[in-house]
Amino acid sequence: MAYASSVRLSSRSRKVAALGAALAATVTLGGAAAGNAAADTAPKRASVTGSATFELPYSPDKDVRSFTFDAHAKPYSRPLAGLPTGLPTDAEGTVKVSHYVAALGKTVTAEGKVDCLVTGPGVASLTAVITKISPDVPQDGLGKRLGFSVLDGGKEKAGHKSQDRVGFSWAAVNVLRDGDKGAKEPVASDVGTCMSSAPYAPVTKGGYTVRHAELPPVPKG
Repeated sequence: MAYASSVRLSSRSRKVAALGAALAATVTLGGAAAGNAAADTAPKRASVTGSATFELPYSPDKDVRSFTFDAHAKPYSRPLAGLPTGLPTDAEGTVKVSHYVAALGKTVTAEGKVDCLVTGPGVASLTAVITKISPDVPQDGLGKRLGFSVLDGGKEKAGHKSQDRVGFSWAAVNVLRDGDKGAKEPVASDVGTCMSSAPYAPVTKGGYTVRHAELPPVPKG
């Protein structure tokens, strides 16, 4: 009898333990599901990251040009006069420009703070205000806003040329011509936030990743 009672108690204990384990698993899975749901509903931020060299199709030379982007959307973070909420395209991050000038045998660099970013699937346009330029070149570009564009052509395949491209708001584009605002020769025009050209320059080494996110609605209140 004592043995039978012991068996019955042992069986009951196993059932209780199994029930407890099942409840624990349910709670754990429920918590994980809630966590995943929260992650899925968390607002996504657009971004452009990566570094690459590129070539100018209209001006082949031995120069080496590269852009490095670490740009992230930060909507409605830059209040403006008349726009206290800021803009949906507000952004933060850095841009680095490097240009090896073969004729001079030296590299010129510049850095800027990102102030605007807008994306579409695989494409982006961003601007940055220049904060630093190589000390051995003219410093008249300090404080100026430059525009950049990026085409993320997808993951590079071994043995295949990158499909990424970049564009920028100076050199071949964004110039005033004779008669424009009294200009007597082609000169660079001012660049507004997120303004650039289409990404026309093919990447030759490296690459970029564009993470697209829709522009969020204006905050209420």
